[in-house]
Amino acid sequence: MAATSWRRSVTERRAAFLFLGETLLIPHLFPIVEALAAADPNLPVDLWVSTSMHEELLGGWIADLPNVCIRRAPGFRKVAAIQGRNPKLPAKLPMLARLAPVLSRSRVAICAEQTSLWLPTLLPMPTRFVKTSHGVGSMSARDDRRRRSAARTLVPSERERATYLERGMPPDDIVATGYVKAGFVHRTESRPNFAQTRPVILYNPHWQHHRSSWWDWGEQAVQAIVASGQWNLIFAPHQRLIEKVPELRTLCAKLNERDDVHCDYDSFAAVDGSYTAVADIYLGDTSSQLLEFLIRPRPAVFLDPREIAWESDPSYAMWACGDVVTDLDALLPALAAAAASHTRYASKQATLASDALGDVSGAAAERAAHEILTVLHG
Repeated sequence: MAATSWRRSVTERRAAFLFLGETLLIPHLFPIVEALAAADPNLPVDLWVSTSMHEELLGGWIADLPNVCIRRAPGFRKVAAIQGRNPKLPAKLPMLARLAPVLSRSRVAICAEQTSLWLPTLLPMPTRFVKTSHGVGSMSARDDRRRRSAARTLVPSERERATYLERGMPPDDIVATGYVKAGFVHRTESRPNFAQTRPVILYNPHWQHHRSSWWDWGEQAVQAIVASGQWNLIFAPHQRLIEKVPELRTLCAKLNERDDVHCDYDSFAAVDGSYTAVADIYLGDTSSQLLEFLIRPRPAVFLDPREIAWESDPSYAMWACGDVVTDLDALLPALAAAAASHTRYASKQATLASDALGDVSGAAAERAAHEILTVLHG
């Protein structure tokens, strides 16, 4: 469609949610779908999905939402996979390009990732985009020019909002709603069936090389924990680590033969909050899942194989919430001492979680729905 035809097109009073990316985005978006459908039962709400896995998950939750409809995006892919497992996705940019003419008829579009913001950044679409956060913490990429194309950016906390205002973003466009995922009610509640009752460690390495402990120490850390016989281990890395380290499949298959290890790199339980809810100790590097874990403060240990000067770097503010290990030989002692040393960190953890996540009562989705309706009627 030519640019001039987009300028002339007339939008309909309808909302479009973009479920085109990894399943980890779903818990950050779907509570808003439910809140918006309840706030305006006469508003048509389209859930654009990229794969049959998204369609299956969402389809199981919308029976009581008569104004909500699932729609297949151009390039929709049918996948043969176990329910909830993160599927191989169609290429997103070609999908967005083909979706743009149809999407331009919706007055407002809601996304939880930046890729979709290429549409309002590059095309003169009449559709107004609302971007909600899917990751929190000090390492968020706030300077990306696509962010300025959103009519409204929804962030969890006033502290997070301030980081955008410092970058010159219009104050009326940045709204603190609270942490939307805290209101997600379709959690898998997957508690691994370990043979013995032991403290549970959740190891959650990041997928980006410069932010992750995996390439330096990951497998050695897993093997050391297993060999110690002191803990049960949930190894649940970021979903996208498998893209960089496909050999994880072989490692996890072998580890899952044990009765004291549960490996999960791509199921919905790995992203819906199930494992952060059941773990006793968090072990990781820079993943924002730490902040979800700290909604209920518990011991945390961080891996720093490259000996980063983190104390003076605000990007690593989360590392003030537990022991930071710079020598792999110190890992097991740090884990063993984590419960006893937690009193030193509990207050810092609670403050960090509150500052980053804002309201975690479950009301964030209602505030987000209010902002979407404001944009829709504006």
